[in-house]
Amino acid sequence: MIKAAGVAEVTDADFEAEVIGAELPVLVEFTADWCPPCRQMGPVLTAVAGETGDRLKVVQLDVDHNPETTNAYKVLSMPTFLVFRGGEPVKSMVGARPKRRLLEELSDVL
Repeated sequence: MIKAAGVAEVTDADFEAEVIGAELPVLVEFTADWCPPCRQMGPVLTAVAGETGDRLKVVQLDVDHNPETTNAYKVLSMPTFLVFRGGEPVKSMVGARPKRRLLEELSDVL
């Protein structure tokens, strides 16, 4: 998986603790090594994590290694972004996007 700097990786094993149980809202990127748009999102996620670190937790989940969580949320396209608040998915976005647009789309959950 192409890991974004400053962005934690979550797995099927720790998804509940890291995402469902998180105090802050969590942006999860469902990503894969073979997905070019996912690779484009690396620097964007690093920047978003840096700008929203005290208000939003940003994590990545590799769909190829974590089929349980991927299937549980019916993720079919990469990258898919899900925002969780209070343990529930409250927003879903599919496809790569520039940082400004991503921050605009996240403004109602921050």
